[in-house]
Amino acid sequence: MQYAPTFFLMEKALLVIADFKKDKNWTAQDDCDELSELVRSSGVKAAGDIFCRIKSPAPRFFVGEGKAREIAILAAQMGVDAVIFNDELSATQLRNLEEVINAKIIDRTQLILDIFAQRAKSREGKIQVELAQLNYLLPRLSGKGVSLSRLGGGIGTRGPGEQKLEVDRRRINTKISKLEDELKVLTDKRESSRDLRKKHDLPVIALVGYTNAGKSTLFNAFTDSNVLVMNKLFATLDPTIRRFTLPQGEDILFVDTVGFLHRLPHNLIEAFKATLEEISGADVLMHVLDVSHPKALQQASAVMEVLKELNLQDKPIIVALNKIDKVDSVSVLHLFSRCFPGSLPISALKKEGFDLLIKELVDRLPKTMEYVHVRLPAVKRPLLDIIYKEGKVDSVKFEGEFIYIKAQVPKALKGRFQKQGLLF
Repeated sequence: MQYAPTFFLMEKALLVIADFKKDKNWTAQDDCDELSELVRSSGVKAAGDIFCRIKSPAPRFFVGEGKAREIAILAAQMGVDAVIFNDELSATQLRNLEEVINAKIIDRTQLILDIFAQRAKSREGKIQVELAQLNYLLPRLSGKGVSLSRLGGGIGTRGPGEQKLEVDRRRINTKISKLEDELKVLTDKRESSRDLRKKHDLPVIALVGYTNAGKSTLFNAFTDSNVLVMNKLFATLDPTIRRFTLPQGEDILFVDTVGFLHRLPHNLIEAFKATLEEISGADVLMHVLDVSHPKALQQASAVMEVLKELNLQDKPIIVALNKIDKVDSVSVLHLFSRCFPGSLPISALKKEGFDLLIKELVDRLPKTMEYVHVRLPAVKRPLLDIIYKEGKVDSVKFEGEFIYIKAQVPKALKGRFQKQGLLF
């Protein structure tokens, strides 16, 4: 059973930003702006924010007991339903904060999970979200309100004579085991699909980038698809794969999947590795960068950090400088061109710059089509339809009982003809 989002009845939230002053390129205000976007994407109104300048997290209250009581007073005055922290809280910190603050306490990881729960549509995506939710919840079961009821209901009935906490833990572990088994089956099916695509030698281009950079808009523009596009973070969660035919007639596959985020929690990367494996199987990565965003360079760095964590940083990468229609200054584009040599300015929304982007794709893709001369006997005539379907035919000549074809075909098809002695 997929848990209902935490914010089902939530209307207003107070945002708590801890300023550790560790990253000069990403300030506390930047953290606040992005947390506000995450909250908006979850369907909750940010009623206000409070900054806490601390050297390191306090073991008991994360921000210190005095600041926690100050937050409690402000939350009561504002009448908020939740207080959202822009960091992950331990079970102890969560329990202590809930004892002081008369509102639900949400940390950054749970907020992102709530958004994921709203976005997941496929069975695989829903299982991954639920697994991540349960693994998040398990160490946080103790304390006021930190039980299965937090997520809208229990996992099952309680056994007579057993403490609720022990039953919750036992049932969560059972549920995790069941979901992991189901996810493995779905992952194996996805792997089989990847093997089938490799068999047909279809090159794969994976769109990667910061969340809300315009990947889905670009995906739709290339493939005439209708993947959901919203001006919200994590609008796309489930991977989508569509075919695209290059000008020379070769078919390729585009993959659109979940966007990345600054300080994306490591456990979430682990939870969604099954989905992110679609990126690992790609021949080329297309990094879609929103050049209109004031933190575009920092977002690009965050994307590269995630790619490094997935060991994908050495794959061929094409940088598409997206949303040029929102940039007034030419000097801005020059700056990005210097920072990302070989990058290409585009507008996915207005389909600008696509010709050069496709040309770059053709140059960067592995050469999967090969020129062949095929001689087909009459009994093999059905193979001619396959050549037309999978390749690009230059000429066809009928002589007696044979058909002579000159064409470009995928390597796998050439190998098939070679084994049957049809090449000349």
